[in-house]
Amino acid sequence: MIKRLRKVGNSNALILDKPILELLGLKENGLVQLKIQGSNLIITPSQPSKLDADTLSEQLSDVINRRSDLLKRLAE
Repeated sequence: MIKRLRKVGNSNALILDKPILELLGLKENGLVQLKIQGSNLIITPSQPSKLDADTLSEQLSDVINRRSDLLKRLAE
């Protein structure tokens, strides 16, 4: 997926779509941890919630069902 950085004041911002936030278990104003590995930026939730495989599968299916149109556009 390719995203464009957006100018916000004197900084640049990366806008994360709601389905991505839902998949990561993040809420608005949530905290993330940034890590640089070589030339890659890795973004992870700072306090990830623990989910069992069944709960994760249910939530993932729910996001895919509710946001299928957006996910298809993001994949293009």
